[in-house]
Amino acid sequence: MESAASGGCRYQFRILLLGDAAVGKTSLLQRYVAGTPGTPEPELEPEPTVGVEFYSRALQLRAGPRVKLQLWDTAGHERFRCITRSFYRNVVGVLLVFDVTNRKSFEHIRDWHQEVVATQGLDKVIFLLVGHKSDLQSKRCVLAQEAEELAASLGMTFLETSATNDCNVDLAFHTLAYAIQQALQQGAIKLEKDWGGVRLMQISRPPCRQQRAGQCQC
Repeated sequence: MESAASGGCRYQFRILLLGDAAVGKTSLLQRYVAGTPGTPEPELEPEPTVGVEFYSRALQLRAGPRVKLQLWDTAGHERFRCITRSFYRNVVGVLLVFDVTNRKSFEHIRDWHQEVVATQGLDKVIFLLVGHKSDLQSKRCVLAQEAEELAASLGMTFLETSATNDCNVDLAFHTLAYAIQQALQQGAIKLEKDWGGVRLMQISRPPCRQQRAGQCQC
């Protein structure tokens, strides 16, 4: 699913959303791609993701280039895990998503993180820990402090989000994109020919108009 025009983008960043089933990865992604902040809307429960689905959105980085975010939504069910794992090698960013009302989804974050690290290593991937469904305060069973401590132990940033209230949705994706751009500028992440995590895109330019013979260009 394409959202915003990607013309004029200098880079493409491939970003993966990982986490247990029903933590709200699809709702979070659809809210971001729709780009409709403002009045809170009731969250419609999307159909469970089967395998991997693709979305994209163009983003103008602060004091940086315009980039295309290629966003991969993954199924959290174990039966789709072999499909999901096949995409780990070609991503530069990962949002590790858990549901703040589901303790097990939080406890499984280390497993998701380790799967990516075992496949890709730590030198090519930027992670962001996301505690989703922060609007459901009465059902919360994971404290923000716990999540912050886990994120610190894994060397990443933590944010809480809500697709229902549009809370920190843009911030989550933009924080990850900015971190990728910084790593690219500092040389921590490098462009590689056969790696799809970061791609340099061809910026199209309008064709030059040929001058007609004898035409005055005054």
